[in-house]
Amino acid sequence: MIHRRRYGLATTVVTAAALLAACQSGGAAPLSLSGLTKTVDGMAPDGTDKCPLSYDIAKAAKTAGVDTAAGPGSVTGADGPAATGEGGKRAEPGEPLAQNPGALVSCTFHIGTEDVEVHTIATRKPQASALLAPVVQRQAGMSTDDLIAYVKKAGEAKAGEPVLTGSGNAATVRLKLDGEGDAALLIGIGATGGSSLEPTRVGALAEAFASQVQ
Repeated sequence: MIHRRRYGLATTVVTAAALLAACQSGGAAPLSLSGLTKTVDGMAPDGTDKCPLSYDIAKAAKTAGVDTAAGPGSVTGADGPAATGEGGKRAEPGEPLAQNPGALVSCTFHIGTEDVEVHTIATRKPQASALLAPVVQRQAGMSTDDLIAYVKKAGEAKAGEPVLTGSGNAATVRLKLDGEGDAALLIGIGATGGSSLEPTRVGALAEAFASQVQ
């Protein structure tokens, strides 16, 4: 999803495979692969009007030291649902989330006049964050070389440690899972390549979101 549409991981098989090769040399319950998959399986195919995960954008913004008004949904006029799901039972053969079974929930929030995209992904095998590479590239406006380096760094980071893009408006955090699998959270703020929010606040916001689901 993001900007209220499905993010089409089915179109990223070649990109994700290349990045994986380069990298290898809701509720109160803990996040798990089975739980996130169940959440996606229960979502409407076209998405929902409310994020199904236990994210509190106002609380996350406060924790990150951001005093701008924040809330659910888009403020940029984007059409479509506020949340979408991919993977699980709806994954088609050959899609990344079928090749590495897992699930992705993407939700839209806002801070001030900028949309905040929050993607939460869990897969059976490493590296979950690599499957979000097309979203990172769109959000940060990265070259392919920079993207490969970024995905490698994000995949090797310690759980809970935010990894910022060079643009400063996107950050990935590896998540701890209850049980098997690998998981990551990606946030993106503002337009491609930039946000009014300081990079340190973006990293803190990603960390705050991560703490709400693990």
